[in-house]
Amino acid sequence: MGALRRSLDRLAPHFAQGGRLQRYGALFEMIDTLLYTPADRTRVAPHVRDGADLKRVMILVVLAAAPAALVGVWNTGHQASLAMAELNLAAAPGWRGAVMAALGLGYEPGAVLASVVHGLLYFLPIYLVTLAVGGAWEVLFATVRNHEVNEGFLVTSLLYALVLPPTVPLWQVALGISFGVVIGKEVFGGTGKNLLNPALLGRAFLYFAYPAEISGTGPWVAVDGFTRATPLSVAAESGLGGVLQADYTWWSAFLGNLPGSIGETSALACLFGGAFLMYAGIASWRIVAGVFLGMTISALLFNALGPAAGAMADLPWHWHLVLGGFAFGMMFMATDPVTAAQTDVGRWWFGLLIGTFTVIVRVMNPAFPEAVMMAILFGNLFAPLIDQVVVHFHVRKQARRHV
Repeated sequence: MGALRRSLDRLAPHFAQGGRLQRYGALFEMIDTLLYTPADRTRVAPHVRDGADLKRVMILVVLAAAPAALVGVWNTGHQASLAMAELNLAAAPGWRGAVMAALGLGYEPGAVLASVVHGLLYFLPIYLVTLAVGGAWEVLFATVRNHEVNEGFLVTSLLYALVLPPTVPLWQVALGISFGVVIGKEVFGGTGKNLLNPALLGRAFLYFAYPAEISGTGPWVAVDGFTRATPLSVAAESGLGGVLQADYTWWSAFLGNLPGSIGETSALACLFGGAFLMYAGIASWRIVAGVFLGMTISALLFNALGPAAGAMADLPWHWHLVLGGFAFGMMFMATDPVTAAQTDVGRWWFGLLIGTFTVIVRVMNPAFPEAVMMAILFGNLFAPLIDQVVVHFHVRKQARRHV
């Protein structure tokens, strides 16, 4: 390791300002800080010294999302195995079947290892394409601007891959992350300056541009020709009774044993990861509490109105919590520190807006039951206004005290 450090030190002047390779300084800095702690450190007052740099924060977020990813990978393989058994298919088609055969693994739904490997064969291509294409855009913009390559994309890439269905075409994966990174972040100036969550914006772009591959009954189970509606789609058409008749239980939704986007099916894994982020001080508990309260109050109001308000009006709050991407969005997307409200009071209102808007759209617009994605993007747009109003009222309150 000492020889590698010395080699990097010898190369550093060529990439510094005035060096013949200064244009590629951002790329060199990315490699250097990936391998070693940055050389620029705060050592004296009055600066704040803290071990929680951006790289460490990003690593903690990735660790927090790992349970949802692991359960999602297993569930992807498990749902595929159940469908293959129903269709009497002996093996997966193409290269995935060849890999499973080479590893000596079968397709028994109860075989955990086989389900995990089978699910990885769908998740890894999505994630690798996301990393390659999105990372290329990050490096390109950093090189042109001569800025450092930010580690924030590690989180964006993982969260984006987790909110996609397992059967999404890879070219659409590349197109969606390109839209999210370029339009959602880089046009605003890069990390820390974006108004919208890039991962959610990429997902929203795919939803409106290619709805057939991102919604409906086809994309949720990784078996060609097999269709199955998610419990959220069933609830939008038939309410809670339809969900129960389709043999979906609350516990299966809570644990993550049902069709859906890769990382959103297990509310338990999402809540566990979110609790870790709140404990680490990365996610705001006020936003999480606001989203939860907004969802609960709205669900109770619709429950009181009855079926006249819509098919999903009878869905209790604890079902809203575990269906679709609500838990994932509440814990990982709404708490994004860049696109969320920044004031303490504003975070409460920001969360209440997201939770309330989600339930209203779910109940009133059955054509778009997975409303949490749009609710968070809607909240992102209003976050600066919410903060401005909170600060304005705070300044007026302080002024009245000193009159």
